[in-house]
Amino acid sequence: MRIHHECMDLQSVRWFLAVAEHGHVTNAASELRVSQPGLSRAIARLERELDAPLFDRVGRGVVLSRYGRVFAEHARRLVAEEEAARRALAQAADPERGEVSLAFLHTQGPSFVPGLIRRYRRDHPGVAFRLSQDRSERVAALVLDGRADLAITSPRPDDPSLTWRPLVTERLQLAVPADHRLASRTRARVRDVLAEPFVAFQVGTGLRAVTEELFAACGARPRIAFEGEETSTVRGLVAAGLGVAVVAPPPAGEDVPGVRHLTLADPGGVRTIGLVWAAERTLPPVVAGFRAFVLERGGELRGSAN
Repeated sequence: MRIHHECMDLQSVRWFLAVAEHGHVTNAASELRVSQPGLSRAIARLERELDAPLFDRVGRGVVLSRYGRVFAEHARRLVAEEEAARRALAQAADPERGEVSLAFLHTQGPSFVPGLIRRYRRDHPGVAFRLSQDRSERVAALVLDGRADLAITSPRPDDPSLTWRPLVTERLQLAVPADHRLASRTRARVRDVLAEPFVAFQVGTGLRAVTEELFAACGARPRIAFEGEETSTVRGLVAAGLGVAVVAPPPAGEDVPGVRHLTLADPGGVRTIGLVWAAERTLPPVVAGFRAFVLERGGELRGSAN
């Protein structure tokens, strides 16, 4: 792939990403409200500039070629940087107005993130939020691609281009059915349930990684009977008697019918939640203000939520 000397048209880059998302030129043109021939010409012009075919035809649709997959990663970041620049310029004169794009784990959704936003907007009512929930690896990818300004996640991302600051370390719990043989206890270890069916979070989530590490420390692997992505689903499967699970502690005072939560006594039965942002990306003032608030108050607010 070779980029010519012409200045790359960001509109064409955006149109390229729309075609990549839809997998169909006609559908992308309809969404963009441009003519199909005009969109096709723009993609062809971009391919000439890059000296590489970006799409392969599959039936009536298109898929990214191997060159297109490489370019798409950079294209997303290019568009995100341009959007961040426009936002930064627009908000420079008034950091009390603007939008913060925040990604976070499903386990942070019920109380922690809403609590953060509620308290921040109490003193900064002009700030809006665009929220995304996902598993840990995808949350980090949202920040890397520029689709999120900040992320609250665990464990610490491996990518060195991301800055991560811990907010709080919390001890995890073992969720068991209400009629389980351990239900009357307040503490347990993973070795107490090594042979039992396990309800696990999906691969790519922080709690799945912690669970596998806890079992590995006992020289075992979990007998995974079911997988879920959201905490409510995992706890629901536990309540139905389909297995036990390692979960984050529920918010203080929250009762989960049919489930008992036992504090995990294993040394590794903890997770550290932190705030993530792209190290080299300039944050708009409105985002920097919310970041400062989370770093100063996030640990305190997390403690009050659980």
